Amino acid sequence: MQSFPAVDPIPLPAPIWLLKLLHIVTLSLHFVAVEMLLGGLLLAVLLSLFRGSPQSLVTARALARRLTVVMTFVINLAVPPLLFAQVLYGRALYTSSVLIGLYWISIVAILILTYWLLYRFSARLEAGESAWWVGLSAWLLAGCIARLLSTNMTLMLRPEVWRDMYSASAAGAYLPTGDPTLTPRWLLMLAGGLFIGGLWLIYLSGRSTFTAEEKRFVASLGGKVAAVFGLVYLTAGLWAAGVQPAVVKAGLATHPLYKFAGFAGYGWLALVVVAVLVGILAGFGKISIGLSGFLAWTGVLLAVLVEITFTVYRDGVRDLTLLSKGYDVWDRAVVTNWGVVGLFLVLFVAGLGVIGWLVSVVARARKVMEGAISI
Repeated sequence: MQSFPAVDPIPLPAPIWLLKLLHIVTLSLHFVAVEMLLGGLLLAVLLSLFRGSPQSLVTARALARRLTVVMTFVINLAVPPLLFAQVLYGRALYTSSVLIGLYWISIVAILILTYWLLYRFSARLEAGESAWWVGLSAWLLAGCIARLLSTNMTLMLRPEVWRDMYSASAAGAYLPTGDPTLTPRWLLMLAGGLFIGGLWLIYLSGRSTFTAEEKRFVASLGGKVAAVFGLVYLTAGLWAAGVQPAVVKAGLATHPLYKFAGFAGYGWLALVVVAVLVGILAGFGKISIGLSGFLAWTGVLLAVLVEITFTVYRDGVRDLTLLSKGYDVWDRAVVTNWGVVGLFLVLFVAGLGVIGWLVSVVARARKVMEGAISI
């Protein structure tokens, strides 16, 4: 019996390789923003709760001020990869979304509440009020969203359980169980949040809005967090890779099309190790002002490259898992409208240019010292 719904008779309007490339690029940027949010928020909560020094509260406020902006990138950068995923994997993704429909639609409400709590968290910190419980509530809700997303992206790979889930509840009231890859995938994102959050602190330590003493504190803290949770991130990644089905592991090693995804996995491993070393240097070493600037931008580059290699590997795992169950993402009719594709690419590049310009405007704006409290 055919597990997947019938193929949409409307052909794809662009080459599959282009759609997959755009999916990987946009999803990588989304993951960077997600990890910054998860890690930066938890660090801000802990710093505001355990105020070991004046620099702790300054750092917590500095992170909180930026989290609402980061959330806008999380949301907006989630839309393009989701649309590309619907085009490429719609027959699997739509089905899994319906099967957990009540939980899937609840993400909208949870996201709105999380966003509001981020503003309250920042406002309470600025006012000098206790705010850790507000921030922790926002982090728990964000982690819940991450769990639901991981659940859906895993369920779409398991057509063998769809019929039983639908028989149990046509309203989508139950979550799937028994998948050995779900928990490590979810923990990988949470650990990655603190890892990327540490690299983010290393970058922030180079900002002129911190005093010299605050810079040393932020760089040291960020380095220690990146080093420790980089190792946790590595462990979670190896766990997630280790529980993949044998056919997927074999495909990553031998399949002519997906060997590159296997190499990307090794690249991810090497980049995380390098990032851990950078974290050790920033967290435990005595570094000059010039070297601190170099480490700040190195951390940014490593964070982006880590997420790109992770996304490429993840894409290979998804394709090979679906292929083993009869879904070949490359087996689709394509009728390319190059005029529309060209216009889209021009607008896509222009959009990236506008974002870069907006970032440069913010960078040139009048700086306010992070220790200043808004009234």
